Amino acid sequence: MDGESRFQKIVKRNGEVADFNPEKIEHATFKAMRAVAEPNRKTSKLNLRSGIVAIMILFAALSRLIPHSLNFAPIGAMALFGAAYFSQKYLAFLIPIISMWLSDLIINNVVYGQYFDHFVWFYDGFYWTYGAFILIGLVGMVTLRKIRIQNLIAASLLASLIFFLVSNFGVWASTQMYTHSLQGLITCYIAGLPFFRNTILGDLVYTGIFFGLFELAQQRILSLQLKTIKNN
Repeated sequence: MDGESRFQKIVKRNGEVADFNPEKIEHATFKAMRAVAEPNRKTSKLNLRSGIVAIMILFAALSRLIPHSLNFAPIGAMALFGAAYFSQKYLAFLIPIISMWLSDLIINNVVYGQYFDHFVWFYDGFYWTYGAFILIGLVGMVTLRKIRIQNLIAASLLASLIFFLVSNFGVWASTQMYTHSLQGLITCYIAGLPFFRNTILGDLVYTGIFFGLFELAQQRILSLQLKTIKNN
């Protein structure tokens, strides 16, 4: 009786094995492989997006080497661009700052190298410019959660104002060009007004170019869209 029972169990077990559907096994295997591969695919698309944003910021920084009017530069636009499109927010500060620093190295040691008797890693008062750069990035994170024309204009104007206020304050605080008094500070800001116009124009123009190009690229290359990366 026990032997028969064991035999029946063996037959039953074999029967269950025999009942396995190869198509179901294949489908389950495919689902498992897809589950493993999906995070890698999303990471690859995210890396592509971040890479293109980083390259655009680097080229923007190097465009400072092209002859241009004083203060007509992409500094504000670079900070806003990184803040808007890097999903990893630490990159929104790291990549633009490194790019600007690299362009500063070339400007100070090649373009204006004749004016220095040593290699310049950081120019005097650089922290005021870089501090303004970081503040502009923070503004971009708040104002550019949605990319709209009115948001871009507002962010660009705020970037220009921040750079004007911080950089001129730095000139007043860290040099002897102006008396260290309220009147000296006001005089410093008044002296900087003629350059403020170019700062505004540069930020508006470069912001329009960078954001326009990337939005156009996202329409042509769907894998660059953050929403597509998350949903796929």
